[in-house]
Amino acid sequence: MAWALSTHAEQRQRSFENRAMTNWIYGLHFNNLRGDFYGGIVAAIVALPLALAFGEASGAGAIAGLYGAIFVGFFAALFGGTPAQCSGPTGPMTVVMAGILAQFHDEPAVAFTVVIIGGLFQIVFGLVGMGKYIMLVPYPVISGFMSGIGCIIIILQLGPLVGHAAQGGVLANLAALPEFFSHPSPEAAFAGLLTLGIVYLTPSKIGKLMPPSLLALIIGTVLVEFYLPGVPVIGEVPEGFPTPIVPVIKFDALMLMLESAVVLALLGSIDSLLTSLVCDNMTRTQHDSNRELIGQGIGNMVSGLFGGLPGAGATMRSVANIRTGGRTPLSGMLMAVVLLGTLLGLGPLAEKIPLAVLAGILIKVGVDIIDWRFLKHILQAPRTDVFIMFVVLAVTVLVDLITAVGVGVVLASLLFVKRMADLELANLQVISKPRPEMPLTREEREILERNVGRIVMIHVDGPMSFGSAKNMVRRLETTPGIEKFSSVILDLTDVPTIDGTAALAIEDMLTMIQSHKQHLFFVGMNPTVAEVLKGFDVLRKVRPGHIYARRIDALRHAEEICRSSPSARATDLSPKPTNP
Repeated sequence: MAWALSTHAEQRQRSFENRAMTNWIYGLHFNNLRGDFYGGIVAAIVALPLALAFGEASGAGAIAGLYGAIFVGFFAALFGGTPAQCSGPTGPMTVVMAGILAQFHDEPAVAFTVVIIGGLFQIVFGLVGMGKYIMLVPYPVISGFMSGIGCIIIILQLGPLVGHAAQGGVLANLAALPEFFSHPSPEAAFAGLLTLGIVYLTPSKIGKLMPPSLLALIIGTVLVEFYLPGVPVIGEVPEGFPTPIVPVIKFDALMLMLESAVVLALLGSIDSLLTSLVCDNMTRTQHDSNRELIGQGIGNMVSGLFGGLPGAGATMRSVANIRTGGRTPLSGMLMAVVLLGTLLGLGPLAEKIPLAVLAGILIKVGVDIIDWRFLKHILQAPRTDVFIMFVVLAVTVLVDLITAVGVGVVLASLLFVKRMADLELANLQVISKPRPEMPLTREEREILERNVGRIVMIHVDGPMSFGSAKNMVRRLETTPGIEKFSSVILDLTDVPTIDGTAALAIEDMLTMIQSHKQHLFFVGMNPTVAEVLKGFDVLRKVRPGHIYARRIDALRHAEEICRSSPSARATDLSPKPTNP
């Protein structure tokens, strides 16, 4: 009995310690040490060749990619909100960073200062709770954006694949493709094509033991070192722990720096949170999106401070980590520690890695980034979604990334508003006599049947917004014979909410009814609708005693007016003072 009580007390103490640790390291516990150990090792093996390739592709050098994998990987795991996620340089972030380095090619410290500012923006996003809003970006926009980035990576690596240096931007590389392929370096092309063959054709049984990208990196490097000495290689790689840089602010280019930092922050946030959803599905857990943004921001700030590439949650290494058993932040932090050991001891070996081999690995990455899932359903998908996707893809490749996101979001929003406006307009009914499909009570039907041609009811079902408001007014104005009715009932019973534009549109309806000298009745305003209408002083056009909570009461009142004077018109629709 004493042993049982002691064991129970020890378990409670360990549980308390784990919860206390989890308060500042999200999802951390020590019940999965073996799985986290193997997961971190495998994630590091997957991350190593990609980090070197992304660093070389960015223009900052292979070592910058490794720095980014170490610092973003460690601190995003430590402070983030997705326990099993592994972070580091990704294809989209590399493309943006390449553009930043091209803009500030003479002042690399400024480019890495942009990375630091981008990380700061991510922390702010997390603190103000923007995580849930970033995920509201429409899928066709994300699809076109990611596919465009995949195309950019492929285009930029076609030259190095056949032994030529990349020519800068996308358009320059597209223009240079005929020259690249008409005068290839046979040795480099062989190494690059061999790499593509390995990453695509490696049997799954071997791939489980060693990632195809790492296998291609080893085979390609050994082949070039001993048999193809003329192929360009990475060159000198610094050894040892990196030296912090001094952040530099260029006030004459401050807006450009801030714009680039916002692009990094938004892209890194979207990329990370999408990977977080993948991790949730695999582990049956729920991530903390705002905390994840804070962790990613801290990681990017530290990475920028040490001259590393910006990063985000990386799907490939996160999936490898989870499949190998990783479940807590320990696996992500271990991945970074393993990469740090590689940095401190294997720098001379990394110098011999061929650029054509890295290009082959990156082309595979670019192909994987393209959203083939959407493209497979392109013939069945809604035309508007397909249109948005291809517009964003084209703008991403031919213009720039931030313009593509802006164009895509605005275009998707406008088309969405148009669809909602059409739906809202379809829910406006002008009822002069009952029809079988209308949800009316027996008494309501009888009143309308007895007063055909004298009572008309305008019924709106659903919200009223700026998208449909003016068209609703226009539809009423063009309804044949609307001015011949003596009483008009505006039924808002099924309207949950309206905006300011819709409130002013209702005022226009009331003005039209007033000009016809008709009796007006308001029905069924909920408190939210009434508050908006009062705020815009719309209800002043309604006579006292003509606002009802129930539709049947308004119909009874309208019928009384019709009985007292069959041809009655409201000669004075201005509000009358009520007796106290």
